[in-house]
Amino acid sequence: MYTLAFDTTANGVSVLLSKNGRTVNMFQEEMDFGQAEVLIPEIRNTLEAENLRFKDLELVTVCTGPGSFTGVRSSVSAARAFGLACPETKIIGVSAFEAYAHSLDYEEIAKINAVIIETKRDDFYYQLFNEKLKKMTEPAAGTYEEIIDKLRGPKVTFVGDGVERFLNKPSGLSLHVIKMLNCPPIEDLAACGLQKYQNKIFDFPKPLYLRAPDVCIK
Repeated sequence: MYTLAFDTTANGVSVLLSKNGRTVNMFQEEMDFGQAEVLIPEIRNTLEAENLRFKDLELVTVCTGPGSFTGVRSSVSAARAFGLACPETKIIGVSAFEAYAHSLDYEEIAKINAVIIETKRDDFYYQLFNEKLKKMTEPAAGTYEEIIDKLRGPKVTFVGDGVERFLNKPSGLSLHVIKMLNCPPIEDLAACGLQKYQNKIFDFPKPLYLRAPDVCIK
């Protein structure tokens, strides 16, 4: 069983091809702009390296965000187009929150596991998970003070690309693990998609927007 996972929601492009849950080819490159132009050629290169065509894939997993508005649209639009072209291939959406939470090893998991994602503004995207990595809150955007108030008491593990900025001042929290990553791990994104597929949870990819995009008239 061949599966493909890809992500352009953070600061780069990630593409992973796996067979029966084992990685056989992977591409990752950090970039601030131009992810949309790189994504499709790299998917093609990844498949061609293994002499595969898109119809040979049984599952495609895409990161649905949150992240940059353009990055989220690029990934989700590509996944939906692939689904229209190859209706026999299952297309599943996985949030960046789920991928970050899945990246925690057993000994890193605490009573509360806070996924903090960078917004490049004054606030943060966040979602909280319990010790079984089941969601405690829905994905949301919040200020430092709003999030801190939900974390006081038990030990807390932090993971995500917004953790460094979030913890740049004393929090007074009982910290278990701090795991700072630059983007949702593509291996964990793929694993979450495969897990949903095996559990017959077919989440058709929809962009995860937690607020309206910033736009202005030139």
